[in-house]
Amino acid sequence: MIRTIIRDLSLALPLAAALAAPAAAQNAVPALRANVVVTGDVVRIGDLVENCGPVADIPIFRAPDLGTRGTVPTERVVEAIRPHQLIGIDTRGLAEVVVTRASRTISVQEISARIAKALENQYGLGEARNIQVDFDRDVHALNVEQNVTGELQVASLAYYPRGARFDVTFDLPASGALRWQTTRFSGVAYETVDAVTVDHLVERGEVLKLSELRVERRPKSEGPLIGDLKAAAGQAARHQLRPGQPLRDADLMKPAIIAHNDPVTLVFEAPGLTLTLRGQAQDTGALGDTISVLNLQSKRIVQGVITGPGRVTVMATTTRLVTAKPATDAPAPSSE
Repeated sequence: MIRTIIRDLSLALPLAAALAAPAAAQNAVPALRANVVVTGDVVRIGDLVENCGPVADIPIFRAPDLGTRGTVPTERVVEAIRPHQLIGIDTRGLAEVVVTRASRTISVQEISARIAKALENQYGLGEARNIQVDFDRDVHALNVEQNVTGELQVASLAYYPRGARFDVTFDLPASGALRWQTTRFSGVAYETVDAVTVDHLVERGEVLKLSELRVERRPKSEGPLIGDLKAAAGQAARHQLRPGQPLRDADLMKPAIIAHNDPVTLVFEAPGLTLTLRGQAQDTGALGDTISVLNLQSKRIVQGVITGPGRVTVMATTTRLVTAKPATDAPAPSSE
């Protein structure tokens, strides 16, 4: 018997709670919200006040611009609601309410990418990812309705290859808000390539280290540039290099391994014969360069190829001796 009563009560309690819920909702005190997000042009009572009942859909303020926020003093909120017979609002001690207008933001980066895409593989330009877009003036993000999808559409586009200048106008037909914003942009757009640069001043002859090199994007019009870090690392500067200067093949050379007046080993090589002598370099050179060397034994200057640090190889030239063929004896005169 006791178990039956407990079971019945356990079933009755949820039912009683369910029946009491509507009554509790009706008796809930209207309370002010601290932060409000709206999607439309107006702010309604239900946006600002919880538990406001049938007056929830009544508009009382104009919403901020898309993507912006504004504040409304609590006194103004209460005053605007008073004519609609909503009383006893719990203001929760708030001095103001923050109202934000939700939007879909089209960033400056998205605008640049859309311009690059419109120019891709046209006017002598390459892929969009390699096109740099620079605007003539400061550009701000565009804000459209939150439910508007799709990307910006090109309404008009002009490009002038001589100066790399563009003039483009965008549209987004589904958005009414975009009509009140600037959608025409101008500037320059040009193709870029990877370029290796140095991060500090490099003097002539200094060998470049991989840790001192950087890769930047530079205009393709600047000419053939070195784009691979490994192609520049280990090379020597042919002349002084400035920080940030894009490197070309003509800026670099193989690092010198023999300097002027360095003592070297002269290696004379001939078929079946190798002879080494002491010499003194008369030039500076890198591996594979041909330099002049003073033979300290004969005091003669010879030309050789640098084949290693402190080593110059002279290949002996083979002189071909041709023996003159003796003239044949003249025939004996006839005895006739």
